[in-house]
Amino acid sequence: MIESVVFSLLNGVLYGMLLFMLASGLTLIFGMMGVLNFAHASFYMLGAYCAYSISQVLGFWGALVIAPIIVGLLGALTERVGLRNVHKHGHVAELLFTFGLVYVIDELVILVWGQLPVDYRIPEALDFTLFSLYGSDFPAYRGFILFMAVAMFVAIYLLLVRTRVGMIIRASLSHPDMVGALGHNVPRIFTFVFAFGTGLAGLAGVMAGNYFITEPGMAFAMGPIVFVVVVLGGLGSLGGALVASLIIGLVTTFAVGMNYSIADMLASAGIAFGQDSVLGINLSRFGPMLPYLLMVLILIFRPRGLMGSRES
Repeated sequence: MIESVVFSLLNGVLYGMLLFMLASGLTLIFGMMGVLNFAHASFYMLGAYCAYSISQVLGFWGALVIAPIIVGLLGALTERVGLRNVHKHGHVAELLFTFGLVYVIDELVILVWGQLPVDYRIPEALDFTLFSLYGSDFPAYRGFILFMAVAMFVAIYLLLVRTRVGMIIRASLSHPDMVGALGHNVPRIFTFVFAFGTGLAGLAGVMAGNYFITEPGMAFAMGPIVFVVVVLGGLGSLGGALVASLIIGLVTTFAVGMNYSIADMLASAGIAFGQDSVLGINLSRFGPMLPYLLMVLILIFRPRGLMGSRES
């Protein structure tokens, strides 16, 4: 029992931090630019595929540096050529543009890399056991993912809060005319923010592509859950995205590991209930829907999210 709880906790934190690595870029883009990028998970997929191709030549460590830069440059091109031109037509046009971009990227990935999963593997330098607990091994690569996620959070926080660049970025959202009057190129700042956010998605793809499976459906698998994280944590809140990611990771992991039903819990309390009813369904089967249930509840009782700010 203790072994199950400990490893469910570790795996839940790991899954939560992977979600944060992906959601942080989306949160940054929305918080700084007010753009809800539907194609964010597609840039995550591009990061994984670029890392696979680069790792064939330069290895994993070269891919870890180069792949996010490539994805960030593609993000900058997207903002400069596409989003900047549709921005004047309002948020609906931005949503439609990014929604269509999802299918464009998906078809390009299939065209270049094919429909089958690619053999993107964990690097040999991190393919060992970090520690053993209760007879089970915890791989070193999982520890590396946790380290990178924490380092990403600290770096983004320090960039936005402790540096002059972060001050200019935050001011460009709330007072773009004033920032422009001070001599700063506001459109260029927005391009940088979008490129940085998509680069973070690419970094998440580099880290998660070999932990999960790098295949054309990975964007559609992760896309919905990332928006759940952003809504649950609060639109534009980096700290909220971290807390929401951990909550979803832990709730999902513990739910999947449950081998009993509500009827079993009622029976242990002396209340008999038929196993052939809805309450007799194993709780692990409800695991994938719990994040969406949390999102519905947060929208009902706290629409601004856990750490989101109320609009004035």
